[in-house]
Amino acid sequence: MQKKTYRLALIGTVASLFLCSVPLFASETDNRIEASAQESYVFRTYLKGDDIKVQSKDGFVTLTGTVSDADHKVLAKETVWNLAGVKDVNNKLEYGKEAPAVSTDSWLVAKVKSTLLFHGNVSGTQTEVSAENGTIILRGEAMNTAQKDLTSEYAKDIEGVKGVRNEMTVASSGQKSDTTVGRRMDTMGERIDDASISALVKTTLLSHRSTSALLTSVETKDGMVKLGGKAKNAAEKDLASKIVADVPGVKSVSNTMTIEEPKSRKKGAVEGC
Repeated sequence: MQKKTYRLALIGTVASLFLCSVPLFASETDNRIEASAQESYVFRTYLKGDDIKVQSKDGFVTLTGTVSDADHKVLAKETVWNLAGVKDVNNKLEYGKEAPAVSTDSWLVAKVKSTLLFHGNVSGTQTEVSAENGTIILRGEAMNTAQKDLTSEYAKDIEGVKGVRNEMTVASSGQKSDTTVGRRMDTMGERIDDASISALVKTTLLSHRSTSALLTSVETKDGMVKLGGKAKNAAEKDLASKIVADVPGVKSVSNTMTIEEPKSRKKGAVEGC
């Protein structure tokens, strides 16, 4: 009888220790998620001027506070979503000031500025952006003609932009010209975490008119990005690779997207018509 009582007591002790360790483990995971979010590259750079609170409960994260624009709201959610241990993200972030109406000049300026910052081979900080009736005006100095042209390409691909007038000057030949200009984060030697890279990739694809409707999955491991999902055609698939390759921190792109089969002809269609 004494042995049986001892065994029951032992089982009870072990069970109580196990039950106590579960919330302790969950608490440690939640603390790690909250800390990893705040320490991520996206939060330390793109979102450093925003007031964002990250609260995790058993892996279910809630974001509260204010951000400056729509892209920042997306960036915050995508960064947290890609952290280990996160099960879901409830994005309750609000705009700190009244957001401009979609496709207005002020909205386009903000959209173009943020999109340029998502790319490595253009200078988002050195490019001045303004708008007149849907036409984007670009000013500032480009390191070379290729960078100037690429800046125009990215600006044209923003939904709502009717045209681009590029008045940027090109650095004189006597000045140092760096063909890798724009890879400012990489050249500074700062490591960009995988969660931030995935968030930047997804937000960048959403920002561009040509890729915003793509059903794309993104996985990042040590800076190497794998794209999955569907593209309408080979050109769309190639463009996604090109855009993603120019995201800061991306070392390589593996594009496994499948191309949608064209819709079959309607029954009774006549060949050659």
